[in-house]
Amino acid sequence: MKFDTPAGQNPIDQLKVVGKATDRIDGKYKTTGTAAYAYERHDVAANQAYGYVLGASIAKGRIRAIDTASAKKAPGVLGIVTTLEHPRMERGMMNAAYLFGGDQVQHYHQAIAVVVAETFEQARAAAFLVKVSYAPEAGKFDLAAEAKGAKPVPGDSGEGSGGNGEERVGDFEGAFAEAQVKLDETYVTADESHAMMEPHATIAAWDGDKVTLWTSNQMIAWGQESMAKILGIPKENVRLDSPYVGGGFGGKLFVRADAVLAALGAKAAKRPVKVALTRPIIANNTTHRPATIQRVRIGATKDGTITAIAHESTSGNLAEGDPETAVSQTKLLYAGANRLTAMKLAHLDLPEGNAMRAPGEAPGLMVLEAAMDEMADKLGIDPVEFRVRNDTQVDPHAPDRPFSQRDLVGCLKLGAEKFGWSKRSAKPGQVRDGRWLVGLGVAAAFRNNLTMKSGARVHLDGAGIVTVETDMTDIGTGTYTVIAQTAAEMMGVPLDRVVVRLGDSSFPASAGSGGQWGANSSTSGVYAACVKLREAVAQRLGINSADAVFADGQVRSGNRAVSLGDAAAKGNLTVEDTIEFGDISKKQQQSTFGAHFVEVGVDIDTAEIRVRRMLAVCAAGRILNPKSARSQVIGGMTMGTGAALMEELAVDTKRGFFANHDLAGYEVPVHADIPHQEVIFLDEVDPMSSPMKAKGVGELGICGVGAAVANAVHNATGIRVRSYPITLDKLLDQMPDAA
Repeated sequence: MKFDTPAGQNPIDQLKVVGKATDRIDGKYKTTGTAAYAYERHDVAANQAYGYVLGASIAKGRIRAIDTASAKKAPGVLGIVTTLEHPRMERGMMNAAYLFGGDQVQHYHQAIAVVVAETFEQARAAAFLVKVSYAPEAGKFDLAAEAKGAKPVPGDSGEGSGGNGEERVGDFEGAFAEAQVKLDETYVTADESHAMMEPHATIAAWDGDKVTLWTSNQMIAWGQESMAKILGIPKENVRLDSPYVGGGFGGKLFVRADAVLAALGAKAAKRPVKVALTRPIIANNTTHRPATIQRVRIGATKDGTITAIAHESTSGNLAEGDPETAVSQTKLLYAGANRLTAMKLAHLDLPEGNAMRAPGEAPGLMVLEAAMDEMADKLGIDPVEFRVRNDTQVDPHAPDRPFSQRDLVGCLKLGAEKFGWSKRSAKPGQVRDGRWLVGLGVAAAFRNNLTMKSGARVHLDGAGIVTVETDMTDIGTGTYTVIAQTAAEMMGVPLDRVVVRLGDSSFPASAGSGGQWGANSSTSGVYAACVKLREAVAQRLGINSADAVFADGQVRSGNRAVSLGDAAAKGNLTVEDTIEFGDISKKQQQSTFGAHFVEVGVDIDTAEIRVRRMLAVCAAGRILNPKSARSQVIGGMTMGTGAALMEELAVDTKRGFFANHDLAGYEVPVHADIPHQEVIFLDEVDPMSSPMKAKGVGELGICGVGAAVANAVHNATGIRVRSYPITLDKLLDQMPDAA
């Protein structure tokens, strides 16, 4: 099915199932421990052995030799595969780092060997007997030191943000020089780890020249293609199966060393092998969100009209990597005739920087929305009103291109009303609650709406059961449920008559889970397949498909009503289709919007920060399942709070690695850190987006949260911290007098 014109009235608009707050159909399996994650799939292959990955202990250089003699003699060892036994293997899709092969070390904890043994403990013990000789080389590990020489480069996050190294509209320098009120500040965001609950894990088994990987991966079709390329075998000889993924946040968009070394280890041991990256190796072996140094300049008239805006970001990465696309939202979020954005890249020898939840927009909005708050202060204008005053209904870079739907103003105004924004003190440091200084902060949320080609196969059997098969993944987002809701709505059956099967590369290729495109795109693919199934059912029953009504497990036409299952009484019906999106998104800018409101308390004596209240108001098209959508947004709000207050991979700039590379040292929010979170979805649909008239929300929830927290801290204390995370040491010596 080609989607190249706005969606008209269709069966989804009945909203009998779609749009209802629905419990996740996989929830019972996850809460009872019966949802099998990759490492736990003990039944998929007999006689599984265990692999333990050994990481490089230098950050840059060459491996002179690897001595495995003692390790091979250790109890239970079945085989050892070292990087020196293979030439450098091809990089997979969107990998900046090479995952295995050759003697070159690109970064700390790069995989250099896998030890396979009968038990995990035996594999681990033997790995510590492997002796590695290195020829270290000097590396570049300090972003601040290298930023001065960084040049503008084009970049692409792979998730919709990016562009040229430098982009201009009008005359920024001239307009900024003439502006009546100016802001020119520099901000810093930290390196961050995905820190998902389930580690990267794979079980691999060979059958002749074919390999099956039971793995944890967000993008099955990408993974299949990448593994074929890395292993040097035909794509049809690789099968991936990933029905449950315990979180990814972008860290599992692309294959990592666990999959490669499980496959190589299984071939060497001649039996199935399971590999999980241990928690201490993940931060340096896999990917992370790169740190940034961002400069924002805003010029405005005294009445608060922006006349000039510039946003420049510098980040670091490996030579083959992209910059963090932290300026993308600034091209679209606010009006302003004269504009400049730039992305600069410093080549560093740290682990690979790559996609992490809302790449670009998440760190970019932490800065832009803090700068907007500072500019509002300079102007003496309420921060909500300043944003409203500079709203735009067209793409500022292409004014003849309107937004398909844009209600940022509605989000801001409704949020202000619900949160009690009018009670905010414009003067910081004025509100006390016992020992706590209390402040309110606001920030806009923005994330582009992306759509991806997505396929599905749908079966109907004689009992009236509808089964959907697609390689789409559920990474904790509720995919099983929204796909079931879509099929139930289209075929006129209750949810319990729908079976959903996901994550297998033998199923039709889907959009996959990333870039908040997953739910909208994958359900559109299911919609397309169900349209075809409705036609096949009508034809089998001798009914005109244009007149057929599918409801209550029946197909009705005029006075005739037939059980849906009757259409498959003489044999199951199976159809397959793929939704393909035309250039409709080029005609109108498709984006999602929101507003975050945060209240914090800051201890007057210790500078401890506590988030007290949070509200997000979101405009993101039709909400397919408000219950799981809310869950996605509050997850993003929690993650954004972590980025604002605690998350930071600490770089050892001498040895070139992230020092706090486990969950003991890398702090993330826990339940006690997060208060009640409220989410409001505006009632809207976007026919330009898809047949579902939906958009994504999975990443919108994190966008802007960090700035809202920072702005609330400033409102509470009068202290403006421009280096994230906002830890108490950055506040203590500036705190107001406790008296």
